[in-house]
Amino acid sequence: MTKKRGQQTLVFSVPPGIQATAAIAGPKEGEGLLGSYYDKVMEDNLSGQDNWEKCESYMMEWAVKTVVQKSGLLMMDIDFLLAGDLLNQLIATNFAMRGIGRPFLGLYGACSTMAESMLIGAMMLDGGFANHIVAAVSSHHDTAERQYRYPTELGVQRPLIAQWTITASGAVVLQAESKGPKITSATIGKVVDFGVKDTNSMGPAMAPAAVDTLWQHFQDTGRQADYYDMIYTGDLGKVGKELVIRLMKERGMDISNNYEDCGCMIYREDQDAHSGASGCASSAAVLCAYLYPRLVAGHLKKILFIGTGSLHSTTSYQQKESIPCIAHAVAVEI
Repeated sequence: MTKKRGQQTLVFSVPPGIQATAAIAGPKEGEGLLGSYYDKVMEDNLSGQDNWEKCESYMMEWAVKTVVQKSGLLMMDIDFLLAGDLLNQLIATNFAMRGIGRPFLGLYGACSTMAESMLIGAMMLDGGFANHIVAAVSSHHDTAERQYRYPTELGVQRPLIAQWTITASGAVVLQAESKGPKITSATIGKVVDFGVKDTNSMGPAMAPAAVDTLWQHFQDTGRQADYYDMIYTGDLGKVGKELVIRLMKERGMDISNNYEDCGCMIYREDQDAHSGASGCASSAAVLCAYLYPRLVAGHLKKILFIGTGSLHSTTSYQQKESIPCIAHAVAVEI
């Protein structure tokens, strides 16, 4: 019997649970709104490593090892690791996995990778192919800026619509038959491209993809927005968040009372992050450091977690291509 509901949604027969989470962040993030919630805040953006890329791998390895320890498991208990980052060919993740030594599947969904990893992990657990899975992502402001935009040493002025790539890593242990918050369903997104070409305008580029997945989730499940205590997108920032609210209203659904974007929850107004946070770890850090503890404590009982990703590359940007985007939704319930 198929577990697919409607066009794009999966409903799990035996919903796997989130057993534990871990998050490590950089100093700017530590000074932000969620600074007291991270498991570890680094003193600087190198944390004793030779370069920013090695620091990002260090963050990923630290998050994975820490979340396994927090779950009470041994690394040998982890059947598979599902993880990714933003750097060329997942180099931050691939190098981090050298120190892990467990079966690994590298995933690239840009900043939607955390939700993608979690939904694929849930499929594997619900299908009986594993008992314990780790899903993890990382991003680093300086590595992303060096790859996608300008060397940080240039001090190029950023437009106000731009976002700040978060320096952080987040990891979760997913477990079959867990008593913790459970992944009950997931909606796999489609690539949506509204023709935006400005790589500083990530929020406006990704917002239509978020709306497409969110609307389809409601269509497939028959739910209304108020079914969830909160709906969270990954890293649309202030501009993208307002666009999502407006586009959903145009479809006849008001989500303004129970919707927030993770990119708006990380930095203070006076931290010069402009429109907010972006990056793979934007959604992961908020989920692992802040949302999961609130679910465990019962402050939240049903959330829809939507990872949003911009699928452009330096090559496509140089060829003046528009920005294809995607969003995946994961329902987490007590």
